[in-house]
Amino acid sequence: MKNFIVLGSGCSKCVKTAELIEKLSKAQGADAEVSKETNPEVIMSYGVMSTPAIVLDGKLVHSGSMPTSSQIKEWLA
Repeated sequence: MKNFIVLGSGCSKCVKTAELIEKLSKAQGADAEVSKETNPEVIMSYGVMSTPAIVLDGKLVHSGSMPTSSQIKEWLA
């Protein structure tokens, strides 16, 4: 199972990012869990300065914008 954490303040881009990951994981039949983290201290612990940001299995893989569908599909593969 892949574990995604969407880091952000809860803004619309952060919410849409989490929804897109969930949608694509279901479409691909991937076993993925998506959670959201809004605590600034936790977000800063990953060194993130701009959100939304994505943590995949404990590793920061994207920050500063919404990831593209193709990026998410690669992470799910």
